Amino acid sequence: MNTILRKRLSAAIMPLALLLSAFAFVQPAQAQTDKLIIESGDNAQTRQDAAMDKEQWNDTRNLRQKVNKRVEKEWDKTDTAFDARDSCQKSANVNAYWEPNTLRCLDRRTGHTVAP
Repeated sequence: MNTILRKRLSAAIMPLALLLSAFAFVQPAQAQTDKLIIESGDNAQTRQDAAMDKEQWNDTRNLRQKVNKRVEKEWDKTDTAFDARDSCQKSANVNAYWEPNTLRCLDRRTGHTVAP
């Protein structure tokens, strides 16, 4: 009878002992907040990121310059066409007329370009 009682007692105490031992190993988590760490931010990854950003910036700058040159060229064409139209309309040549599709001053009789 003594052995049966021991077995039952050990079977009841064992889970309780395991549960208590699990709580014994758990410690409250506390962060140490009295230290301030300041990094310079200068490491291989940040240098590589900066180099890639600079390369991308240079590539897009070249594209922006091309677009700006094209826009400026188109503006110059339009500006020249306005000046040519004004001078064609003010021309003393009565056969000169402004052709809006080709943006040229033409002779009514021949269709050739006229210098106003």
